[in-house]
Amino acid sequence: MTSILPLELRGVGFAVNGNELLADIDLRFEAVDRTMIVGPNGAGKSLLLRIAHGLLSPTAGEVQWHGPRASDPSALGTQAMVFERPVLLRRSAQANVEYALRCVGCDREVVTEKARAALAQTGLLSVAERHAFVLSSGERQRLALARAWALEPEVLFLDEPTSALDPSATRVVEEIIEAIANAGTRVIMITHDLAQAKRLGDEVVFMNRGRVLERAPVDRFFDAPTSQEAAAFIKGELLW
Repeated sequence: MTSILPLELRGVGFAVNGNELLADIDLRFEAVDRTMIVGPNGAGKSLLLRIAHGLLSPTAGEVQWHGPRASDPSALGTQAMVFERPVLLRRSAQANVEYALRCVGCDREVVTEKARAALAQTGLLSVAERHAFVLSSGERQRLALARAWALEPEVLFLDEPTSALDPSATRVVEEIIEAIANAGTRVIMITHDLAQAKRLGDEVVFMNRGRVLERAPVDRFFDAPTSQEAAAFIKGELLW
């Protein structure tokens, strides 16, 4: 199957009223590895992910998908994003997933089948008819992942998907993320949990003050960071 990858961010910047929030971002994401984006609050991580996903346009530089399928209108569902606080519709869990499938033109006769399969993969089949807003925090996040996974995305952007969850719910969500990645989806994820970055990541992108200061395989990043800022961050020191 043809791909939308690689994804390239070239000289990307973002400014609001003269305030530079991102600057000189040069990143290229190939079809392999699980990328963990880390850095202190205010580093620009979430902003970067929204620009990469296409929710925002950079005020400088460009974002390009270079794969042979990048210009194919049918590739709409080949990338997805799950937020820290999942955005769910006022309907049942199953209807949330079915809506996403219909939006990308999924054949009507298989929408329900695909939705229920995604719910089963995330352990939510028993609550398929329950209203999304009465689900627990962990269940809501799993539903957001189920909705994304049902689209069979080539790339999945995740913005701190476990930050509001307890340890047991976090473990379940991590298992789902690993399953999605193992099924062939390219995962690019923000996390503030360094232990989680070690568990889930193949590589780390470290950001501070709107810039990428380091990119390295996960073991090398934690064992021998090359920037003073990354070394301080790993030690838990505040970056000013």
